[in-house]
Amino acid sequence: MTGSAVPAAPARVRGSTTITELLRRHPDGSALRLLAAIGVPCAYCGGALREPITLAARRHGRDPGSFLRACQALDDGWPAEDLLAAARRRTGEGA
Repeated sequence: MTGSAVPAAPARVRGSTTITELLRRHPDGSALRLLAAIGVPCAYCGGALREPITLAARRHGRDPGSFLRACQALDDGWPAEDLLAAARRRTGEGA
């Protein structure tokens, strides 16, 4: 008996999700626009293939939790301005 498989909903974006996975998850370019709006060049980095979102945030001096929440908001459209502002805010660490 054959049946059509119902595609599983993609798992929620997690801190361990890589930048490349985030970009692939949003082929419409919204993840690329988000990274640019936050002010990080992660999409163009050689580490994007293996670097988790939270590590990328730390490397660029951003709060990992705020950065992650902004990335998660892409699943519902676009992050609210307060989420973007928090993700842009530098923590004093990183570049």
